[in-house]
Order: sequence, then C-alpha cells, then structure tokens
Amino acid sequence: MDKVFKALGDPTRRGILRLLRSEEMSAGRIAQEFPVAKSTLSGHLNVLKEANLIVAERNGTTIVYSLNVGVYEEMLGSVMELLGVGAEEKEGKPDAYQPAD
Repeated sequence: MDKVFKALGDPTRRGILRLLRSEEMSAGRIAQEFPVAKSTLSGHLNVLKEANLIVAERNGTTIVYSLNVGVYEEMLGSVMELLGVGAEEKEGKPDAYQPAD
C-alpha cells in the first residue's frame, strides 16, 4: 500500500493514470502529453509499475501501458476500512442480505 501512495504523490504520475483511464497507450503517446525527458517519463512509469497501478504489455516492438483496475478496487477498500467508512453498517445494523433477529 505504501508504494501505491508514493506513486500517487506525484502530479505527473497522477496525470499518466488519468490518461490511461480512457485507453491503453504506448510510452511514446504518453510522452506527447508531458514535457519531461524520456528518462524521467520512464522513471515515472517504473514507479507506477512497481506499485502495480499500471500493466505493461509488449506488442511487437512497442510497450503498451494500461491501468490495473484491481489494485484501485483493493486500495479503495483499504482506505474505506482505515477511515471506518461502512463500519456503522457492520456494528449493530443487519446487512441487507441477512435477516434480522
């Protein structure tokens, strides 16, 4: 989880994630959107990959990046648990799918 929050702490990396929300993209296409050196962009992509926020798939000579949606769902669940969101339903209130006593 620490790697995810570290990755999300940079505005360029958040911008990359926003781009990938709509479609998968090559590094070259991502680079067109950000005024940074190729080595800097590569570093950002590596941080996002290490946090499992994106997936890199080789397509011939091109590497195509896409979002790893499962990590976002897991992270959201962890944050909600940390903040106690939804805890009131678990404490004293029956779930909608469980019959009340």
